Parts: sequence; structure tokens; C-alpha cells
Amino acid sequence: QVQLVEFGGGLVQAGGSLRLSCAFSGRTFSRYDMGWFRQALGKEREFVATITWSGGRTYYADSVKGRFTISRDNGKNTAYLQMNSLKPEDTAVYYCAADPRGTWPQSVALEYDYWGQGTQVTVSS
Repeated sequence: QVQLVEFGGGLVQAGGSLRLSCAFSGRTFSRYDMGWFRQALGKEREFVATITWSGGRTYYADSVKGRFTISRDNGKNTAYLQMNSLKPEDTAVYYCAADPRGTWPQSVALEYDYWGQGTQVTVSS
């Protein structure tokens, strides 16, 4: 069974940076596209970014394009989300997810089979 664990959330001032990590275990990591989603209090879960199994392609929500970078290291079974120029509206619980089907680009949460428990990111103004 696939397990995902996120690390790296915290409190940061506006304009600052954080890097989230997502540790994958239980299956072959390189067979899965990976995605990051976020959910702010009282709002629906929203797509942030996704990366193909090889790391060769990435796709971002317009709200984070140019500020966030998704990456992965298949040797370490880990996906990352580098977040720069953070804004208060980026405050949310961030989740990583794994998609085994490879439909590209996959921005629909229901298409991801496995999810981490989430990590809180709070950006103060």
C-alpha cells in the first residue's frame, strides 16, 4: 500500500520561502505522477502543481506559476514543492498525492489514488 508523508510546513512571513517534501513508500515511486494540492480553511481543496513520473514535465495552477516549483528525486522516493514569494493567500494545508494512471496534466483531486496527511503552511502579512 502506498504511503505519503509530507514535511516542511510552518509559519513564514509574506515574501518568504518554504520547501515541502513528500516521502513516498510502499510501491515503485517512479511509476506515479505526483501532485500537490492545498486546502484553506472553509474552502475546497485546490490543485497547485503536478509532475510526471520522470520529472520531465510540470504543470502549475495560475495562482502559483512563477513562484512555486515542483520537483522529484526518484532515487530518494521524494517529491518537493519549493515555494517562493509566499503570500498570505497561500496559507493552507498542503497535501501531496500520487496518480498511477498518468493522464496528463492531472489537476483533478479525485483522479489521485493516494494522499498524505497534509502539512500546514501559514503566511503572515
